[in-house]
Amino acid sequence: MMKKITTGIVAHVDAGKTTLSEALLYRAGNIRNLGRVDNGDAFLDTQQLEKKRGITIFSHEAKLTTDDAEITLLDTPGHVDFAFQTEEVLSVLDYAILVISATDGVTSYAKTLWNLLEKNHVPVFIFVNKIDIAGTNKGQVLTDIQKSLSENCLDFSQEDQTFYENVASADDQLLEKYLNGEEIMNSDIQNLIVQRKIYPVYFGSALKLTGITEFLAGFDKWTKEKEYSPDFSARCFKISHDKNGERLSWIKILGGKLQAKTELAGEKINQLREYNGEKFTTVVKVNAGEIVAATGLTKTYPGQG
Repeated sequence: MMKKITTGIVAHVDAGKTTLSEALLYRAGNIRNLGRVDNGDAFLDTQQLEKKRGITIFSHEAKLTTDDAEITLLDTPGHVDFAFQTEEVLSVLDYAILVISATDGVTSYAKTLWNLLEKNHVPVFIFVNKIDIAGTNKGQVLTDIQKSLSENCLDFSQEDQTFYENVASADDQLLEKYLNGEEIMNSDIQNLIVQRKIYPVYFGSALKLTGITEFLAGFDKWTKEKEYSPDFSARCFKISHDKNGERLSWIKILGGKLQAKTELAGEKINQLREYNGEKFTTVVKVNAGEIVAATGLTKTYPGQG
């Protein structure tokens, strides 16, 4: 069984968030051509306004598949004006990917995002972008991240003895296990990430596609699927409209399953759509852990449970 993971990329504007989204989709084989936001041909930025402004305003979703996971990638606005939209999306993420630009380091907005992630208890992977630019220093950036965000932001790019020592130091029980010469299991590390006791840090350049394969492999290896209740529950995190003006309620299923033509909050669902960029397929039902856009609902609102 493939694990299902919902993630979102958050970053300060210009840190390279959409470029990273594109690079991940490209490397995972989900898109054939790389677009650029500033060229107006990025896969996720389909809205005309975004094409004109070259920034991501509307949160869309894309799907990418790795060896072990079906990943739903939710795009979040990078501009501080749209922070409220970002927070609604954060509430449904299993993991967040925070992009830090190696040239700018940890900006005040990156700290704001970090605090929002903490408030919503979202586990975080960090991708340090633009590490190829002259004058950037991996060690310095990591020190900056550890000072500004958390000392438990750990370099995951090399799994050597230092790596296991650093990981073990973040948890008393694990440290005891390590000092007793017992092996640290992958599941131990996955659990620490979920508990927000450690935060994996990777380095690369989204534009030049360096470090992307390693990051995807790491994300695949160190994430785990949530366990969901068989009882139905869900959360609406966004309202948008398709190009025909049809109202879409974006919902994450948090337990049980949801079927088309059933009633939700006193209204009948017409269609359930699974989106990938602009394209969608209609589905009869969705299971816990999945995200769907429902039509036919007029009273739903972001944050509704």
